[in-house]
Amino acid sequence: MFRLAIRMVGHRIAALIAVACAVLGGAALITATGVLAESGLRSHLPAGRLDGADVVVAADQEFHPAGELPLALPERRRIPSRLVDELAGLPGVTVAVGDLSFPAALLDARGQVVPAQDPRVAGHGWSSTKLAKPRAGGHLDGVAPTGSGEVAVDRATAAAAGIATGDGVRVVVDGRPAAGYRVSAVVDAPGAGIFFADPTAARLAGRAGRVDLVGLRTEPGAERRVAAEVRTALKGTGLLTVTGADRGDTAAPGAGASRSLLVLLAGSLSGIVLLITGFVMASALAVSIAGQRRDLALMRAVGATPKQIRRLAAAQSTVVAAVALAPGVGLGYLLAGQFRRLLADRGVVPSELPLTYSPLPALAAILLMVLAVQVSARCSAWRTSRMPATEAVAESRSEPREPSRARTRVGVLVIVGATALSALPLFSRTVIGATATSIAGILGAIGLALAGPALVRGVGGAAARATGSGASAPTWLAMANLRAYALRNAGIVSTLAMAVVFVLTYAFTQTTVLAATADDTRTGTLAQQRLTAPGLGGLPTDTLAAVRNTAGVRAAAPVGTTTVVWQYPQFGDTTTESEPATILTPDASDVLDLDVRDGSLDRLRGATVAVSGDAARTRSATVGHRVSLVLGDGARVDAEVVAVYGRGLGFGTVVLSHDLAAGHTTTSLDQSLLIRTDGTATARQGLTALAASRPGLALQPANLPSAGGLKDAPPEVWINLATIVVLLVYLLLSIANKLVAATAQRRVELGALRMNGTTPPQIRSMMRREAAVTAATALVTALLLSALPLALLGQGFLGRPWPAGPVWLLPGLALTVTVTAFLTIELPTRQALRTAPADALRAH
Repeated sequence: MFRLAIRMVGHRIAALIAVACAVLGGAALITATGVLAESGLRSHLPAGRLDGADVVVAADQEFHPAGELPLALPERRRIPSRLVDELAGLPGVTVAVGDLSFPAALLDARGQVVPAQDPRVAGHGWSSTKLAKPRAGGHLDGVAPTGSGEVAVDRATAAAAGIATGDGVRVVVDGRPAAGYRVSAVVDAPGAGIFFADPTAARLAGRAGRVDLVGLRTEPGAERRVAAEVRTALKGTGLLTVTGADRGDTAAPGAGASRSLLVLLAGSLSGIVLLITGFVMASALAVSIAGQRRDLALMRAVGATPKQIRRLAAAQSTVVAAVALAPGVGLGYLLAGQFRRLLADRGVVPSELPLTYSPLPALAAILLMVLAVQVSARCSAWRTSRMPATEAVAESRSEPREPSRARTRVGVLVIVGATALSALPLFSRTVIGATATSIAGILGAIGLALAGPALVRGVGGAAARATGSGASAPTWLAMANLRAYALRNAGIVSTLAMAVVFVLTYAFTQTTVLAATADDTRTGTLAQQRLTAPGLGGLPTDTLAAVRNTAGVRAAAPVGTTTVVWQYPQFGDTTTESEPATILTPDASDVLDLDVRDGSLDRLRGATVAVSGDAARTRSATVGHRVSLVLGDGARVDAEVVAVYGRGLGFGTVVLSHDLAAGHTTTSLDQSLLIRTDGTATARQGLTALAASRPGLALQPANLPSAGGLKDAPPEVWINLATIVVLLVYLLLSIANKLVAATAQRRVELGALRMNGTTPPQIRSMMRREAAVTAATALVTALLLSALPLALLGQGFLGRPWPAGPVWLLPGLALTVTVTAFLTIELPTRQALRTAPADALRAH
């Protein structure tokens, strides 16, 4: 059987090239998605300033729901400082350091903030330098800071500030006014920040009895033994004892949380990738098997069993897949690297986070693709293998007179189901509700593929009747072919429609959600100005009072963001969601309008929250109910719902009271102030003067003006754009190969037409008319499949029956699909006409 499959492959190169391309592209996409998922689970940040610590003890920065993947907790969880002395006494431990990190920023001679990697955690005690590995050629310029007026800085910071040992500097620490210090040392510790004497650091951090982590240095060769003893000593406390590559995640939990984004991203991409890959694979194999119906029918006539026919079809397809899998997998690893670079450039993941490369994604891609090839090939050969031998031979030259009614009914049911799914945005104005639009579009395209033969036959019949008996010979032949070969043409139409539907629904879903979110934020922001201090790690503590005392300021309130984990019952099971949360004070209603529909933001005091209308409805969280949340540092809280608001897209699902979030964020400083003024020039000038008089403050409009286009798009839009481009290229290449293969298989048909007197110009004209009708049918059906989901999306999110997005997308997509159809039919046709008709018939 295998030898026969190899011989058949040699005679069907053109058709099987389409299968090979589909396998290659599918393997690349699945491998790339797998690499991202594995990296999210196994990759680690470099140890950085902890690379000299052999063992690190820290709190677990993940929440572990039962039966699900862990969720990242980006806010620093702190541990008891008494562990430093307890662990220092273990055998084999040479140094035990309790590491502290707190906001600190150095000012240069002009009073400007010197940039730091993360000013929220730039301040440390001097003992933390013991956790860094000594650099080759590195040395200490000066001595350790000993008094409260001395600091040490890393060499990069010193170079950026233009300072040296012995110079005087000003430092802003944890929201306090800038104070003067003397530089006692410059150290070789890249990205470390600013070091204070240990007692001074403890006082400035203000965390009595708590440290961020404990780092241990051990005797040579004692690392594993010490780590085991530490784990035994800390058993039952919930603390982690890590070594090796895991140390980097404990150094920066906020950055380490970005690993979970890779898992979420891979999960969101996997569904669409598998759907499109499976669709393209099945379509390519259908064309390939259709071109071999005569060979398979003759084998049935000479005694081959139905099972042998299906095995033969699967075997030859697997041979082709095996050739394409290796380059496809290799391309997938390269694609994953390019995708990670895009994520790093857009700030979604840290640039230091590497990808994890292993054989697992390749094995998964190979297994999935081989399984898809086997199932698709056997299904494509099912009809021919099950027919009586005489009927199979008779039908090998033509298609069934009537399309399968069962197939048509299933296709119609799938389209109806997709239409019902597209109504979800009317009831759920959330990202999940919007996702239903793109899924509904793709399911509709799959339904079209099933019901396509009946549709194409109907279109062909209507076109034939419209043209009438007075039509030219090429037109009459084109319409007759569309009707007679409905199954072949339906595969082409459905694939072209899939490309259009996918791009329209996926792209317009992103742009519509983005527009709705921007509209929520813009409409709900009453303030005109926003004051931040990005270089200081947070706003100085006296900023709010100073702003409120500025002439022309009517209201000012702090606004922050964090992350919460919400577990709630749904369909008899517990659902766990990790989502961003806004932090507000009771006077936030003076600067924000969240469209409160029940309750009041004035009650945001103590253990209270406000929730969006969708959350209140689906999670039984109406006003007066109590909800259980896990805050960003892992603390469990029980809070009362005091308000329900409508602008959940712009301000998140949950709003925490400032009191509830206090003490549960990495830094206690406010992230920004929203300021509402009387709109006069006096107010603007007063705020501008205030920001200029205080180092590190930045004043900007509360709603930043958009420059238009993709320049202002958030990172997730760029990610989705890259996904659309990659998948569209895959679809178009698959379509092109499929059309080339389908046209090349018509050599006998074209040869017979020429033997009957049809001229080559007439044949080319016939094929162009077929291409025109095919492209037009694909575009019209794609528009019909996309129109209702997009109209419902626009109605649900924007209050109008059309989506938001670029107006050029539809005509550009129509032009691309039409050009692809014409070129991939015209060029193979010209190539086929170069063969003498008698030779074409003889070769078959």
